[in-house]
Amino acid sequence: MEKLFGTDGIRGVANIFPMTPEMVLNVGKATAHVFKEKCGKKKPNFVIGKDTRLSGYMIENALTSGILSVGADVLLVGSMPTPAIAYLTKSLNADAGIVLSASHNPAEDNGIKIFNADGYKLSDDVENEIEKYVLTEDVKTEHIRGDLIGKACRVDDAKEKYIEFVKASVKSINLKGLKIVLDCANGAAYDSAPHVFKDLGAEVVVLNDRPDGLNINLDCGALHPEEMMERVKREKANIGIALDGDADRVIVCDEKGKNVDGDHIIAICAIYMKEKGPLKGNGVVVTIMTNKGFDIAMDKENISVVKTKVGDRYVIDKMKKKGYVLGGEQSGHIIFSDYATTGDGLISALQLLKVMKEKGEKLSKLAGCMKLLPQVLINIDVKKKKDIDKLEAKESIKDAEKSLGEKGRVLVRYSGTQSLCRVMIEGENEREIGEMAENIANAIKKEIGV
Repeated sequence: MEKLFGTDGIRGVANIFPMTPEMVLNVGKATAHVFKEKCGKKKPNFVIGKDTRLSGYMIENALTSGILSVGADVLLVGSMPTPAIAYLTKSLNADAGIVLSASHNPAEDNGIKIFNADGYKLSDDVENEIEKYVLTEDVKTEHIRGDLIGKACRVDDAKEKYIEFVKASVKSINLKGLKIVLDCANGAAYDSAPHVFKDLGAEVVVLNDRPDGLNINLDCGALHPEEMMERVKREKANIGIALDGDADRVIVCDEKGKNVDGDHIIAICAIYMKEKGPLKGNGVVVTIMTNKGFDIAMDKENISVVKTKVGDRYVIDKMKKKGYVLGGEQSGHIIFSDYATTGDGLISALQLLKVMKEKGEKLSKLAGCMKLLPQVLINIDVKKKKDIDKLEAKESIKDAEKSLGEKGRVLVRYSGTQSLCRVMIEGENEREIGEMAENIANAIKKEIGV
């Protein structure tokens, strides 16, 4: 059996292993079993939310059935952002929270992310316990009867609770006078996100807020912000905000329609927080994918930078260990730990708007705090992941590294959520690094490409 958990929970094509109803049922049973032992409760309770994918109905029912069959209870909150489930798990005093989402992936995919009672993603050890139990015969035979079987109920005011929680992260900030173009990606925040910004006084032009189960992330949202960028210029808006399917990440653009990614947002907020005093530890945590220009900008401000492997859970773990309150990824997963336990696209956007309002400056000027080093990223579909150091393409990687020296870097890694190999190169000459990346990508494709 293949490994279930990747860098961000379980993920795959719906109705194909591991996201079949049968497997999801067993994951539900295993999760309930592990948490019953950990909590020491006869009936632990779980919050379950989902994004807007059509397959969410099937997977929600299978997971709920598995949990109930082992004698745990379920609180169903419907379509909600991933960070909302982290928050609701704590506020509803649940023992764990589960999100059914494949984040930025296409609509045919789905996934399972699990939070503990404190709203943090599970550790590798707990995920391994769940995975191990799924592989046992006990998961198929553990049955209970009568009044020991769990029950499920719906939480009617979950969305309102989350909206108020998000707004509370920017107390006393009035967004009146700001015009925002908001791309909801036809995802989990299609309803809650517009309310947040409108309630705080902004004029909001909403895009892609009509999910049909199949159009989540389709040519829209954080991965495809082009429509948002064009609309900002046409509407003469102050900022564009694009969420992904489960709204745990955000990409924005300035008033000129120019992209402002996660690295820029973290840099702007880090500098502001240092000026105001709440940048605990005088440092931030980012990943190995972060642009080298970010390091240069933070060095200029005497702000420490700590890097982790890709995945917001690793960023959060390091933030907790270092006592830092700001961290995130270039992709737009940004964690403001004074307010949230995971990446939250709405909270991140509000923190950036807070800086704009308090400084009275346009986003284009604020983004000038950091200059991007040219970066090329190529994704290669692969049949099977093999050790990169054992690929013949390793020679092409070494040649590129030697050529760049200290003036750039090469990063070749596999995606933790898709069957992709990512080739990323940074350097001073965009044409040169583009050719290097193509050479490496072609070599990889020749060996293990689809």
